[in-house]
Amino acid sequence: MIKIGILSLQGDFLEHYQILREIDNVEPVYVKKPEDLNKINALIIPGGESTTIGMLIDLKGFAEPIKKLAEDNIPILGVCAGAVLLASSVIDRVVGETNQPLLNLMNISVVRNIYGRQKNSFITDVHIEGIGVVKAAFIRAPGIVDAWGSARIIGYIEHPVVNKIGIAAIQDNLMAITFHPEITGDKKIYEYLVEKIN
Repeated sequence: MIKIGILSLQGDFLEHYQILREIDNVEPVYVKKPEDLNKINALIIPGGESTTIGMLIDLKGFAEPIKKLAEDNIPILGVCAGAVLLASSVIDRVVGETNQPLLNLMNISVVRNIYGRQKNSFITDVHIEGIGVVKAAFIRAPGIVDAWGSARIIGYIEHPVVNKIGIAAIQDNLMAITFHPEITGDKKIYEYLVEKIN
C-alpha cells in the first residue's frame, strides 16, 4: 500500500484525503507533525493561505524534514498555495514583495493572485504535458511566470487578463500546480503522483 501524506496544518487537506481514498493501492495520511513524514511515500502540500501555511511549517519544525524528503527523491506535489511555498521567488499581484516564508525547493517564480480576487475564480480544462487534459479549478490562483535550471513549466493557460501563464511545473521529484484538482474531483494529477512513486 502506497502512503501519500497530506500536510494538514491549514487549507483544504480533507478534500485531497477523500480523493486519494478512491485510488487503488493508496492510503492517504494526514501529516500533522514532522515525524509523520517518516512513514509516507509522497507528500501533498495543499491549497489554503500560503503565508499562514509557511509560518506554521516554520513554527512546527516542518521545513528541514520536508527539504530532506526532496533530497531523498520523495515526490512532493504543491497545490496552489503549496506551489507558492515550493517556489524560490514570490510576489503578489497587488502588494508586490510578500517576504513570506518559502521552502525554496523549486527554481520557479510565482505571482500570487495573478487572475484577481475570489470573484475572478473559474473552472476550465487544461492540458498538462505527460498527463493530458485535467479539469482545473482556479481560486485566487497564483501563476508560474518563470522556471530555470532543472525546473520546467509543463502547462499553460491563455487568460484574457494575463495572457499566457504557467499553471504547472516540474523539477526532478517535485511538482507545482496552481489549480485545485481536488475541487473538480479529477484524479489524473494524483495518478501521476502515484506513478512518480513507482
